[in-house]
Amino acid sequence: MSNIQQINRRDFVKLLGLASGGILLGCNLSSGRKDFIPNINGTLAPNLFVQILKDGSVILMASRSEMGQGIRTSLASAIADELEADWKYITVKQATGDEKYGDQNTDGSRSVRTLLEPMRKMGAMVKLMLITAAAKRWNVAESECVAENHFVIHKNTNREIFFGDLVEEAVKVRIPNQNNVQLKKVENFKFIGKNLKSVDLKDFTHGTATYGIDVRIPDMKFAAIARCPVTFGTVKSFDSANADTIPGVEKVFQLDRMEPPTGQFYGALGGVVVIANNTWAAFQGKQKLAIEWNYGENRAFDSEKFKETLTNRIKVKGKPVPGSSGHVNDAFEEASTTIEAVYHVPFLAHAPMEVPNATAWYQKGKIEVWAPLQDPQTARAELAHFFEIPIENITIHVTFLGGGFGRKSKSDFVVEAVAVSKKIKAPVQVVWTREDDIQHSFYHATSAQYLKGSLDKNGQVTGWLQRVAFPSITSSFKPLSDYAAGFELGMGFTNNPYNLANFSLENVKAEAHLRIGWMRSVVNIHSGFGNNSFVDELAFAAKKDPVQFHLDLIGDDRIIEGRSEYPYNSKRMKTVLKNSARLAGWGKKIPKNHGLGVAIHYSFYSYVATIVEVSVRNEKVKVENIWTTIDCGLALNKDNIKNQLEGAAIFGMSMALYGKVSVKEGAVEQHNFFDYKMTRMQDAPKIHVDIIDAMDTHPTGVGEPGVPVMAPAICNAIFNATGKRVRSLPLSDFGMV
Repeated sequence: MSNIQQINRRDFVKLLGLASGGILLGCNLSSGRKDFIPNINGTLAPNLFVQILKDGSVILMASRSEMGQGIRTSLASAIADELEADWKYITVKQATGDEKYGDQNTDGSRSVRTLLEPMRKMGAMVKLMLITAAAKRWNVAESECVAENHFVIHKNTNREIFFGDLVEEAVKVRIPNQNNVQLKKVENFKFIGKNLKSVDLKDFTHGTATYGIDVRIPDMKFAAIARCPVTFGTVKSFDSANADTIPGVEKVFQLDRMEPPTGQFYGALGGVVVIANNTWAAFQGKQKLAIEWNYGENRAFDSEKFKETLTNRIKVKGKPVPGSSGHVNDAFEEASTTIEAVYHVPFLAHAPMEVPNATAWYQKGKIEVWAPLQDPQTARAELAHFFEIPIENITIHVTFLGGGFGRKSKSDFVVEAVAVSKKIKAPVQVVWTREDDIQHSFYHATSAQYLKGSLDKNGQVTGWLQRVAFPSITSSFKPLSDYAAGFELGMGFTNNPYNLANFSLENVKAEAHLRIGWMRSVVNIHSGFGNNSFVDELAFAAKKDPVQFHLDLIGDDRIIEGRSEYPYNSKRMKTVLKNSARLAGWGKKIPKNHGLGVAIHYSFYSYVATIVEVSVRNEKVKVENIWTTIDCGLALNKDNIKNQLEGAAIFGMSMALYGKVSVKEGAVEQHNFFDYKMTRMQDAPKIHVDIIDAMDTHPTGVGEPGVPVMAPAICNAIFNATGKRVRSLPLSDFGMV
């Protein structure tokens, strides 16, 4: 982070396009590009800013996207706490997609981790400027003044001045040296670590929040696109005669596939576009199209056959992965017992409640977009590439996201909207149907894992061999990426939480026949399922309690330094496990036909342990209770953390019970929520969330770490209740739900 600076009013208007006035502080965070100089015409362009006006309003520019994870509230609370503000004066404005705001890609559960410190420092510096202004007005020492609840108070006389009434004088105060700023101690936090209402609560609850699909601009048209059922197939011919008869349909035309250059961007699938004066007419017109497709080479893809292929491949030696240790084969030869198992996870779709959509206006060498995007800067750069327009002539307005889960970090739907707008010479909103969303997504990859472990005569694990095969995310950007990438293997495979003396990991070939992308918790879904399921099997073979077996396998307290400032701490992992076991009453007698299952996972630098209680009657599984403990370091907003983990529990349940995308003759077979099911309210269990108090440590991820533990904990609970192992997801494949 570079120096926090005060911005003059003229520069503020030029850089941010908002009304000037009051105290304006900005700071730069790394843009991620070494050659990027964060200035415009020689003027500092802040990634983040805080503004306080004469009416007392405190405004934060939110550089990250809000998709239900509460980031706007969390970051605002950090400023408000250090500023000693009254929460009712806090407001948030959403930044457009622009490199001057630093890295805006809202993924990886990292927004709080990367932005908390500068937010706090800016709040503290504004507070010091207000205190200095008040001290000068009273002609007293600054040390005699304190800030409290939007006022500066003179301790000796109890005189007080409202923040807003000090703004004009504070603007003239020299900005404090950020290195001399003293941040608050944990025990003095007012908002941080507490339960805090969302700054957007009123808009969310009154229906006034603007999501991408709510955008309306003058003279806007509506578009629906029929895409080839087989990935990367193209239009051979089409007949629009029936579509043209639908009231409201105005035009039908072909949109060619827009193929991105190697190594970047997402492009657009292309298809046949129906333009109408309302969304419903566009949808109805699309259904009436008669299209003949060139299906291409992916027409032969069958997901069940591919599952068999991967299963056969993982039974033979793969490519060794760096990070292995010891001598696994020797451990197997000397073992008292060896255990082998194969685990499968199918393709999965994100299926956020708000489908992909974008409103675009291409006119006079400029592009303006309104869309629910997790990564607006990539969208902007992609539009500059495809339409050969200077990036400064492209504006991306980021709306609220009705869920994202990683799908809305891919900007293919934005490219479509701009291409359509250019074609029809008018503003247009492209809206995907639910069927479009499920059948043309960037899917979470399917996987197959082979694990072999050895136990000595005391039931201690002496060897661990793991082979993994799944289509890599890099396949969407680089041809012939047929093996998992290093960053993917670093999500729970090379860095699993156990202390293994003899460990070997092998990477196995897996081609991609669908578009592959990251989904909430990404490859941790695979590693969490395989690792935790196999540990439960080892514990049973060793005739040991699963919780104690996990603790023994985690081993002695140790800290493993990595490539970041967040070293793995085994003690923290054991603490969350012990806490979840305590909450669940592990070891106590449970009702007949009930079972408990445990799973742990380390991801996004956070430690999570979950215990699930299921009941099994007539071979049908019901999830009764979930107990989850997280250690995410400094807990910025506990209410939001609880919400995230409750959401992760339902998300993980849906995946374990129902989640499956299957492909036949190259086409996805699922259509909507009737055959790509979600956990419904009637099936929701009691969810208990506990947050470990680690306020003296750096904050880590929250949005994703609660997902990977759910499927294995459920399956382990089923085994505890019935003695039946579930090694392949989802449970619906076996008639268990």
